This record gives sequence, structure tokens and C-alpha cells, in this order.
Amino acid sequence: MTLQIETPALLFSATSLILLAYTNRFLTIAQIVRNLKNNYDDVKTKSILFQIKNLNLRLSLIRYMQLFGVLCLFLSVFAMLLLFLEQQILGIYLFGFSLLSLLISLGISFWEISISVTALRMHLSDLIVSDNELKS
Repeated sequence: MTLQIETPALLFSATSLILLAYTNRFLTIAQIVRNLKNNYDDVKTKSILFQIKNLNLRLSLIRYMQLFGVLCLFLSVFAMLLLFLEQQILGIYLFGFSLLSLLISLGISFWEISISVTALRMHLSDLIVSDNELKS
């Protein structure tokens, strides 16, 4: 079994875009946490505290998403180096590990998105209850 040196390079653009998306998610959530913290300092409610706790979990997940994304990129570059040095077997295994890292990163991303959707649905359910109360 042989692997061409260009094959691991295929992950570069995809991984770079994924890391950029993860960073944007991180920055957005960080801003929301700062705003909620300011709100909590003014009005201490369990709802705000719950939201901050939820966002803290999401920030941790994004950190792991980024970690495995960077590991994917690192292992891909290292696999290319090994293929360049004609170390086929090691290069193939490292490329396999880079793909595994990418899968883990995407899996954690799916988990983080599902947490986000659940939180948004909770907010929407509050709005639906408020709307029903107004109609009554």
C-alpha cells in the first residue's frame, strides 16, 4: 500500500476552514458570556447562571474541537514529511491518526451544536409561553 505525498495535503484547506469556524464560535460565545456576566452582576437570576454554565461547557467543547483540529493538521504535515523521507508505513499510520483526529473534532462539534440547539429551543419555549399568555 502506498500513499502519495499530496494526499495528506488535501486536509489543509478543510482543516483550516474548520478551525476558522471553531474560532468564530469561540469568540461569539465569549462575547455572550461577558454580556451575561454583566447582566448577572446587575440581576442575579438562576436563568442567567444556567446560561453561563451551559456556555462554559460549550467553550470547553470548542477548546477540544480546536485541539483535535490542530492535531489533525499537525499529523497531516508530519505524515507528509515522513512520506517525503520515504517512510511509507509510518506516513500512512500518521495520516490515519490525522483522519481520526478530524473525526473526533467533528464529533465534538456535533455535540456542541446539539447543546446549542437545545438551549435555543428552551429560549423559544419561553417565548411561546409568553405569547400564549398574551393571547389569553
